Amino acid sequence: MEGLIVIGLIVLVVIVIVSAGVKIVPQSEEWTVERFGRYTTTLNPGLNIITPFIDRVANRINMRERVLDIPPQEVISSDNAMVTIDAVCFYQVMDAPKAAYQVDNVELAIKNITMTNIRTVLGSLELDGMLSKRDNINEKLMQIVDAATNPWGIKVTRIEIRDIRPPKDLVDAMANQMKAEREKRASILEAEGFRAAQILRAEGEKQGQILRAEAAKQEAYLEAEARERTAEAEANATRMVSVAIAEGNMNAINYFVAEKYVQALKEIGSSENSKMVFMPLEASGIIGSLGGMADMLKAINK
Repeated sequence: MEGLIVIGLIVLVVIVIVSAGVKIVPQSEEWTVERFGRYTTTLNPGLNIITPFIDRVANRINMRERVLDIPPQEVISSDNAMVTIDAVCFYQVMDAPKAAYQVDNVELAIKNITMTNIRTVLGSLELDGMLSKRDNINEKLMQIVDAATNPWGIKVTRIEIRDIRPPKDLVDAMANQMKAEREKRASILEAEGFRAAQILRAEGEKQGQILRAEAAKQEAYLEAEARERTAEAEANATRMVSVAIAEGNMNAINYFVAEKYVQALKEIGSSENSKMVFMPLEASGIIGSLGGMADMLKAINK
């Protein structure tokens, strides 16, 4: 019986020693080990063995990327606008011993340094810059906070400004300004459209006038050419009649007299004041002249 008790005590001691010396570290964690209160080593994920009763696990550090909510805070911009800033910070422990021994309460330290730099960075900007340059603000904040937390073994991966809330009266003023700007753009576009239409209309009228002038010029040229050809024909006819008269051709004389006679009758008939005309004419004289004209034309054709 006493032997069984001794064996049981020995087994219990072995179990206690094994449990004190064998440590299983979960994935995504690292444990720091202290010996008599002094840091000695870091246990990586998996099975690890330490000296029982001499070494102890002091800190269990989560190595995954974590999210830290930054409380909303009021910031005064460079143009004296009071805005409320809401942000979030993403960070990851890269060096477990530094995160365990270089700073007390890592999350509180990151939160405070982020809030301080938000006031510094955004306070140097105007309200329009805060609203329009959010990506640049995030990048600048991340670089500043990452440089400040690097001695702690912390890597700041992202800082995002979630919301920028100006006062209500300022929001209303911005809305009115935006409305006025849109109305201004609409008026400018309408004026530019009207101006373009006027220019196109003027160009059309100009082109029409040019085309009409060219048509009138062409018509005048054709009329002048026709008059020139008519005058040339009349000159040729007169020259031929003159030659025939010089040669003593009576038919030419008859043609000349008949032409003048017919022209005179045409002028008398086209007069607006003449209603009735009595002319002591003999039809045989006119017919004879016309006959002479026919004989003369036949001679000319020959």
